[in-house]
Amino acid sequence: MKLVVGLGNPGEKYDGTRHNAGFAALDLAAARHGVQWASAPRGIEALIGRWRVKDAVFAKPLTFMNLSGGAIVPLLHFYKIDVPDLLVVVDDVNLEAGRLRIRAGGSAGGHNGLKSVIASLGSDEFARLRIGVGGGSGRDLSPHVLGRFSTEEAAVIDASIERAVEACEVFIAEGVVAAMNRYNRKDDKTAEDN
Repeated sequence: MKLVVGLGNPGEKYDGTRHNAGFAALDLAAARHGVQWASAPRGIEALIGRWRVKDAVFAKPLTFMNLSGGAIVPLLHFYKIDVPDLLVVVDDVNLEAGRLRIRAGGSAGGHNGLKSVIASLGSDEFARLRIGVGGGSGRDLSPHVLGRFSTEEAAVIDASIERAVEACEVFIAEGVVAAMNRYNRKDDKTAEDN
């Protein structure tokens, strides 16, 4: 069984923001596979959906981004899923809008959601899929990540969310290495590149 978690901030206020790219990918994956969202078991602060055909659980923590790990660890324990079978989907301001990057492990790269997951797990050896939202680094990124995409960005981001869902499907079916090989290409940015 695999656990695929999209990170974001709960509530309508944050719908469609750059920081909620992980939620957007999981919402699209759920819609594509007829997965219904429900409250997680045992009071775990998350929405979950079971993709039974592929024996996978989709999840969206209902904690805020910087507390995401507190929902993920109980989900791993409840479903008896090993850390190598976890994929966390997040936004990334250090990637140009539309780029995807998948890794089998590594640092948080300044991302507060990933910092929380690493701290809660006590390990950085879990797969992560970063969705580029642009923006650079070295300044207060809150207004940028909590802002919404411009009309120009929206088409690029929509295409990258579609590809992110495909990457999640490959992770579930074939593992992180197969997903990395297919979606970490430098030319994999827009629908026209495919």
